[in-house]
Amino acid sequence: MGLEVGEIKNDGIITFKLKGRLDSNTSNDFEERLLSLIQDGESKIILDFENLEYISSAGLRVLLKAARELKGGDGKLMLCSLKDYIREVFDLSGFVSFLPIYDTMDECLGAF
Repeated sequence: MGLEVGEIKNDGIITFKLKGRLDSNTSNDFEERLLSLIQDGESKIILDFENLEYISSAGLRVLLKAARELKGGDGKLMLCSLKDYIREVFDLSGFVSFLPIYDTMDECLGAF
């Protein structure tokens, strides 16, 4: 199973809906897509993980890079709708300290 990525832009906020696995096989393509958007000036990004089944350290690394790229400006990268076991990965890895995680998409949008 690979990774499907849906992309929606609304009011200057880009939402990626990820479905499947974000791992060493799929993370490179997603990283290129995400970082090129940030380099093009997009700074409000939501990752909807409702249908994400798995994330590996390679996937976490992509998020780390994106968060670092955004730090220079007033950008934000937010996550929402994580399955419990994926949320645990973020808790254990310490990523919750610099990546805002919300239960729902509405909460994410409200945080901008």
